Amino acid sequence: MEPVTRAWGSTYPAKVRVPNAQLMVVSAPQEGLLSVLKVAEGEPVHKGQVLAVIQSPKLVEEQRLYLEARSRLGLSRAELNRDKQLKAEGIIADRRFLETRARYMQARTEVDQRQQALLLAGMGQPAIDELEKKHKLSANLVVRSPLDGVILAQLAMPGQRVEMASPIYRIGRLDPLWLEIQVPLEQLRDIAVGTAVRVPKFSVEGKVITIGSMIHGEDQGVLVRAEIPNAGSVLRPGQFVEAQLAQAGDKKAWRVPRQALLRVNGKTWVMVGRSAGFQPVEVSISAEEADALIIKGNLKAGDNVAVSGTAALKAAWLEGEG
Repeated sequence: MEPVTRAWGSTYPAKVRVPNAQLMVVSAPQEGLLSVLKVAEGEPVHKGQVLAVIQSPKLVEEQRLYLEARSRLGLSRAELNRDKQLKAEGIIADRRFLETRARYMQARTEVDQRQQALLLAGMGQPAIDELEKKHKLSANLVVRSPLDGVILAQLAMPGQRVEMASPIYRIGRLDPLWLEIQVPLEQLRDIAVGTAVRVPKFSVEGKVITIGSMIHGEDQGVLVRAEIPNAGSVLRPGQFVEAQLAQAGDKKAWRVPRQALLRVNGKTWVMVGRSAGFQPVEVSISAEEADALIIKGNLKAGDNVAVSGTAALKAAWLEGEG
């Protein structure tokens, strides 16, 4: 026998969810025609992977405006360099140089603005650099994955016209996950942030990260949220499972298999091995686990308790008393 350092309490219903920080909706950065969808629900994706292609006339217009702004910037830079030289030679007044420099700063700001518009439209910096180099406009807008994860839902179809910010995919990273556990109010006293949680059916274990402040009217329960690892992908978002919350251990409590207990005259006993044989010791059950019982009684660490052949021991004990 060893004292119980942690006992598992009652089983509660729980729902598996993707943590908010690991969940993203991929939307159309510009209006257009959704020409290609490269992945579907259930497929794993990695950050930067191409998910879809949109044909967007608006993108062509943004590219044209960017190239025009680059041209004006080049002209303004040339004028600034010329006026800087003329000013150094005393040919022009300071006022003209300041006006030229102001036009150059304005042109540079416009280029930055147009570049940000292209980035928001979904063009990456390498594509913008290529546009600046080759001056070749393209209506194809590539949509990429913002994170490593799994496609949880496909929210659009190929050939569909989409508006800006229209959802295309929902993506989630599935390790770790959340368990949202409904716990009766009267059971909260033994639960705190950091309390261990397990899902017995899948042999995974995590810990409580938040305890709700609002009581749900339907069942008078409180939402307890736990974070639980999912390296083997044994849990899936939306799944309903049964979860157990750990209880603090007790140096006077002991964990035994269910078959170790005997029922005699309305009392519960275990057979403890002694030098002269087995001695019945009365115990009480303080908690039940899925495959064991937590008992209290006159036991000490190192005692051996019979877990098989207990029917024969019970018969011998009762026969001796008779």
